[in-house]
Amino acid sequence: MKRLCSLLPLLLLLLPLGAMADTGLTAITVENRADGGQTYSVSIQVLALMTALGFLPAALMMMTSFTRIIIVLAILRQALGTMQSPSNQILIGLALLLSFFIMVPVFDQVYDQALQPYLDEEIAPQEALQRAAEPFREFMLGQTRSSDLDMFAEIGQVDQVESVDKVPFSLLLPAFVTSELKTAFQIGFLILIPFLVIDLVIACLLMSMGMMMLSPMIISLPFKIMLFVLIDGWSLIMGTLAQSFFT
Repeated sequence: MKRLCSLLPLLLLLLPLGAMADTGLTAITVENRADGGQTYSVSIQVLALMTALGFLPAALMMMTSFTRIIIVLAILRQALGTMQSPSNQILIGLALLLSFFIMVPVFDQVYDQALQPYLDEEIAPQEALQRAAEPFREFMLGQTRSSDLDMFAEIGQVDQVESVDKVPFSLLLPAFVTSELKTAFQIGFLILIPFLVIDLVIACLLMSMGMMMLSPMIISLPFKIMLFVLIDGWSLIMGTLAQSFFT
């Protein structure tokens, strides 16, 4: 856990800090004016770093297992018909915690192969960044469909790649996200089926009893919750999601 907490922020600083160290540029420069005052200016590297930090949440969500998990949990809530329970904050928290659990092997590889040697001053920042990218590349390739890679390669007019390990990130990222969306909706479809059957049965019973003004959702909700609890639904959902990344 100590590795996990220190890994991501330090990796973000590898390239900008390395470039600043190599070029000898400082973050803030002070210039004396003719009237005796001083003018402060911020270097381009700092501005670029602050801009990159704004894209950090999106990058972390798109390069990890977060996308698949949060979509499946949202579909599950819709299938149960519990409206806003669990709340969005709880669903995001569950998705983040499960994502960290799934991504721990990747983070450990990045820490051992890239971050720790860089902190020990054994490798240059550029080499550390390349080493850090490899575990993420391997993880994303393992979850990406070849059809999605071919589609984006055709759209981007990318020449034939020599091997899978040579796939550029500009091609791998959209293909990975597309594959994750497909997989998430496939899992969500399988989750929806039993709850849809319950809704249909309740609706048919109410129609046969002439209770057409009564919403079937009110009657079917307790049955869906009871079914979900009896089959230990949360353990099944969380376990299935975790196992889907290790197959």
